[in-house]
Amino acid sequence: MSSPDKRITLAWTGASGAPYGLRLLECLLAADYHVYLLISSAARVVLATEHGLKLPSGPDAAKAALVKQLGCSADKLEVCGKEDWFSPVASGSAAPKQMVVCPCSAGTLASVAHGLSDNLLERAADVVLKERGQLLMVVRETPFSTLHLENMLKLSKMGATIMPAAPGFYHQPESIEDLVDFMVARILDHLGVEQGLVPRWGYDQRK
Repeated sequence: MSSPDKRITLAWTGASGAPYGLRLLECLLAADYHVYLLISSAARVVLATEHGLKLPSGPDAAKAALVKQLGCSADKLEVCGKEDWFSPVASGSAAPKQMVVCPCSAGTLASVAHGLSDNLLERAADVVLKERGQLLMVVRETPFSTLHLENMLKLSKMGATIMPAAPGFYHQPESIEDLVDFMVARILDHLGVEQGLVPRWGYDQRK
């Protein structure tokens, strides 16, 4: 499934796995997608801890920091405040039809599963579900409790795709970056975004 207008919502939460989210953002922007980026307060802490990137709290300043970090064009990235209710992602008539929560915390999983919509991130996910769009939840937690599994099942029944951050090893990764790319490649595949991050099983092996 691909988005005709190449717009997508990307959300970062406080789960471990910030490098997944940052790499996914980089790939989406490289693929010429217009990205609406939602960043929770906990996500900023995790990003600084795991990637050494300290983002300012303001949306405009955070955008400038990310543009500098990734060396990308500023016109395709829009960082939204957590209570920016006038953002397109808050409305079913304007929001992108695709959204990825990566990484997705157990708390965000629960909030979306129960339709709380207490902040823009949760509302954006709610909008994608109600509009029958494509919602990917890249859950990063271990082990999963029964409650986590019930929330994942509930969302799966609503049409969301649950993608635990569980990279494979058949491509013989040699670095953490290789493991990150494996997971990001799987996400891009589900979004219908062309990618060459990881060799496809059964093709390069036969060659």
